[in-house]
Amino acid sequence: MYVVTIDVENCAGCGDCVDTCPNELIALVEEDGKQYAMYKGDPEECIGCYSCESGCPEGSVTITEL
Repeated sequence: MYVVTIDVENCAGCGDCVDTCPNELIALVEEDGKQYAMYKGDPEECIGCYSCESGCPEGSVTITEL
């Protein structure tokens, strides 16, 4: 199982992680005028491809294998 952690303070809300996730488990949300990525899927659905982590230009996405 993989845990996807997104540093919302560092996230620029560019959507690159959203675009690269093959299982569509990450979405952009907006709160208080700031847009950022959030993991919205079931943790069991993450296949650990690391595309969201490697695709993030800000380094805001971290994947940890349990």
